[in-house]
Amino acid sequence: MTDSVRVTLEGSDESTSVRVYGDEGDVSTDDATFRFSIDGGGDGTADDGASAPSVDERTECDNPRYVAPLADVPSDGTLRCEARSGNRGTELILRRVGDDVSAWRNSCPHKPEVRLDPGSGAIVHDEQLVCHKHGARFECGDGICTAGPCRGDALDAIAVTVRDGSVYLTDERFESCHRFDEPSA
Repeated sequence: MTDSVRVTLEGSDESTSVRVYGDEGDVSTDDATFRFSIDGGGDGTADDGASAPSVDERTECDNPRYVAPLADVPSDGTLRCEARSGNRGTELILRRVGDDVSAWRNSCPHKPEVRLDPGSGAIVHDEQLVCHKHGARFECGDGICTAGPCRGDALDAIAVTVRDGSVYLTDERFESCHRFDEPSA
């Protein structure tokens, strides 16, 4: 199977939204487990039109943890990517402040199925990320919600680093990362 399925799991204490790749496997969160076995194929696109790049499509860098050039990460919005571990994909968003980049799971703590960046960049207002659906506001440094229905909660941080003008995934929960958008030539 080359396409992915977006799955939201809800347990008694936790909820998570991920992309699942592969024909069979399972995804778990606290007390809930989703087991799947899929026959057949699709058209190679994810639910939002994005497709997982093949190894040959990684033209920017051979390192699977390479994300993007620092210059491609916006300071007035976000860059949407996916980190993968085995058959599980997790959407993340990146935002730049100067030469530093922060990354978080692309999910509002109030309603995990709601993406902060639905595909055109997250709203950034007064140096805070804003949930387009509920109006929750998150500090861009630590991801703490300062206003809205999830006040006091925090975005799930994803570790990245900047080296030699490029952004790399350093979060050990994941093996690789790729952008959903590709820069225009």
